[in-house]
Amino acid sequence: MITFFKLVFFGLVGLSVIYLSLSVYSASLRRERLEKVYDANPVPGQSRDDYVEAGMAAYRTSLRPKLLLLVYVVPVAIWGGIVYVINTN
Repeated sequence: MITFFKLVFFGLVGLSVIYLSLSVYSASLRRERLEKVYDANPVPGQSRDDYVEAGMAAYRTSLRPKLLLLVYVVPVAIWGGIVYVINTN
C-alpha cells in the first residue's frame, strides 16, 4: 500500500512540474505576442508595459490557462481506465 502512495505522490509531483513548465511557457508566448502587436501598432496614450499587462490580465481569465489543468486530468483518467479494464477482465 505504501508503494501505491509513493507512486501517486511522485506522479503528482511530476505532473505539477509539467503543469508549471507549460504554464510559464504559454504565458511567455502570450507576452511575446502582445509585445509584437504593440510594437507593430502602438496604442496612443498607453505605454507598452500597460498594454502588455492588460493583455496578460485578460489571458489569465481566458480559457487557455484553465485547459492546462488537463495535464492532471488526462493521465489520471487514462491510468484509472487502464486499471478498471485490467481488473474487470
